[in-house]
Amino acid sequence: MSAAPEIEHVDILVIGAGPAGLAAAASTASAGLTTLLVDENASPGGQIYRRITRSPFVDAAILGDDYWEGRPLVADFEASGAAFCGETQVWSLDATRRVGMSHKGRSRFVQAERVIIATGAQERPFPIPGWTLPGVMSVGAAQTVLKASALVPDGRLVIAGQGPLIWLYAAQHLRAGGTIEAILDTTPRANYLAALPLLPQFIGSRYALKGARLMREVARKTRIVRHVDALRAEGEDRVSAIRYRVGKKESRIETDILLLHQGVIPHVNLAMAAGVAHRWDERQACFAPVLDPFGQSAIDGIAIAGDGAGIGGAEAAAERGRLAAWAAIKALRPQVEDKVPPVEEILKALAGAEKGRAFLDRLFLPRKQFRVPVEDDTIVCRCEEVTAGAIRQAIKIGAAGPNQLKAYLRCGMGPCQGRLCGLTVTELIAAERAISQDETGYYRLRMPVKPITLGELAAIEPDARAVSAVVRE
Repeated sequence: MSAAPEIEHVDILVIGAGPAGLAAAASTASAGLTTLLVDENASPGGQIYRRITRSPFVDAAILGDDYWEGRPLVADFEASGAAFCGETQVWSLDATRRVGMSHKGRSRFVQAERVIIATGAQERPFPIPGWTLPGVMSVGAAQTVLKASALVPDGRLVIAGQGPLIWLYAAQHLRAGGTIEAILDTTPRANYLAALPLLPQFIGSRYALKGARLMREVARKTRIVRHVDALRAEGEDRVSAIRYRVGKKESRIETDILLLHQGVIPHVNLAMAAGVAHRWDERQACFAPVLDPFGQSAIDGIAIAGDGAGIGGAEAAAERGRLAAWAAIKALRPQVEDKVPPVEEILKALAGAEKGRAFLDRLFLPRKQFRVPVEDDTIVCRCEEVTAGAIRQAIKIGAAGPNQLKAYLRCGMGPCQGRLCGLTVTELIAAERAISQDETGYYRLRMPVKPITLGELAAIEPDARAVSAVVRE
């Protein structure tokens, strides 16, 4: 494994060094294909296995066995001969598989025969009143700090929302010496009944026992409030309390830090900007790319693996990475297919990893009122400070979709490029106009998908046409 800032052409370029990217890169490199893996972090692992090669924790039990399962993936990658370039942002990808990337302030283009996008998932937007107050952050952000620096927040902590990550983080936080005032579980009662027919399959999965153990571990040390159906963060200069409702009963808890989470969704920005088709997935209530069973998009040579192809978890992500790698090897070096596991073996492992996933999707489908704000004063677009009420008013006077809304209110035009408001805007417009999310559509995403300076663009020497194409976008 080595930093590779000067490579100009590769057989395989993998974007994202989480489980899918690590498995894909190790497979293609082991088959003799020149492979470059790039990631925004300095070391491989992604969010799930963040800092696994240099964890600050001496006690392995704090992060749990699932975290340390990433070690064999990293070891296989390091032994494969693939190159790694960390601290690198990919800001451009086109249909010719020309990839624009920025490494420590210097941008360049790399041409690839095949590109595997393994950018994983992001947390679903959770727009409640007061979610922009200092002291309110996501569970995923708190877990990043924990994994990277072995730090837990000081002061009174409340966690609100739903999904497996809440229970995993809560257990890790408590093991690391932290305390939790309460967990406000927003899972609707109706979800339990709706998920019941899927329970037998779930019980036979690897998730069931692990999930039950985590929830018991947390419940022994923390107050759990279930079936919460309304939330409001309160405070002046920072969060000071969380007001919540269960049925008709309203309560309030004073807090110094509020962590929010209501599941994860595919990270779609790069794939959408590259032109990969996406459609609304009712099961997971998000947009997901249109792919064949091997993760290949309709754009020749561009594949998507891992949670970016649909949420499935770390084990499934690794198998999807191997599937995408198998397809790339078959296309570029079919004579060495015997150097990777047979595709039937990968498909069987993927099916095992995805067993029980349908139950989790149904159980943890977020309430509509937490996806589409009820209160008009709730901020939807954090970058431009646009409220739900302003969006509703813009729809009434002619904003027919997310892209028109940009002209009215600049929604989605800030530094995050719609990552924190895109789904909310789509669902809000769909609800107001009584049309489907697919009819509503998503923001039209263009390159660069990550902020870079004009100085970086101007300094790129090879192929001025590629630079001018990005500028035109």
